[in-house]
Amino acid sequence: MNSAPTLAVVIPSWNSLALLRRCLDSLAGQAGHELLVVDNGSEDGSVAFLEERGVPHVALPENVGFAAAVNLGAARVGAEAILALNADTVLEPGALAALARELGRDERLGGVQPRILQLEGGDGEAAPDVDAARVYSAGMAVSADGRAFEEGAGGPQRTPHLLEHEVFGVCGAACLLRRELFEQLGGYDERYFAFYEDVDLNVRARIAGWRFAYVPEAVVWHVGNATWMTGFERPGAENARLVARNRLATQVKYMPLSAAPRIAAVEAGALARAATQRRLVPTARGKLEALKWLPALLGERRRLRRDGDVGRARRWLGARTG
Repeated sequence: MNSAPTLAVVIPSWNSLALLRRCLDSLAGQAGHELLVVDNGSEDGSVAFLEERGVPHVALPENVGFAAAVNLGAARVGAEAILALNADTVLEPGALAALARELGRDERLGGVQPRILQLEGGDGEAAPDVDAARVYSAGMAVSADGRAFEEGAGGPQRTPHLLEHEVFGVCGAACLLRRELFEQLGGYDERYFAFYEDVDLNVRARIAGWRFAYVPEAVVWHVGNATWMTGFERPGAENARLVARNRLATQVKYMPLSAAPRIAAVEAGALARAATQRRLVPTARGKLEALKWLPALLGERRRLRRDGDVGRARRWLGARTG
């Protein structure tokens, strides 16, 4: 592929009406693309709004999670590349075109991500100065013990955040993925529901030989967890359970056995912190749920080693690019 691919934007949405309006408005002036909103059983009038506005959408009866919603959307669009996009995002002009151009330049790239900036507050008002904004994500990285984090998160923009470069992986809040990668890997792992599904996909893609790039020319604003914080009675507890479960599941899939003592120490520390934050029960529950998956996870670990090079993912452990 030596030209920009056709692309489709897939937006999973759950009770996101207030934020979804602005997200869709920011897409209106972007380069030509397919659009599909997958509504996860919203009860805030989102579906009526989409119908009134004539936005292509799928209305699900219940919340099936971010991973399954994106997979469903990807299966229903026909473009060569799929932009997974959170509903609480706003795109700067030209963002889609910049991402598509970069993906088209190198057929080895499995995905690209924009410079994601923190959209302060939940009122949908973007900071007036792009250069003064704080970073939400300048690419995904992994620590030496296999935990994932967003490069530059929460800090001011520095020179590395303004330069295009290769990254370990791409943030699920806004990332353009090549359809070939998505179909080869079977999309996001739907067991994850939400959180770490993007980490897991990045890991599996790296093992399969794909690469990822960060494209700062493309700018996307992101509130972050806006819907999540209003959708659950105890959003913090639900977050803790899912992260604890999904992080451990991903580590089992690809981390070397030599890292087990370090991972055990980190997880013990996580449990101690959870206790001080009154999240011990959901955190412990998440870890136990991951252990129930262990037979399946070990099978996937063997398959990844058989079909790819696990070292391609492991060599990024502890590496910083931004």
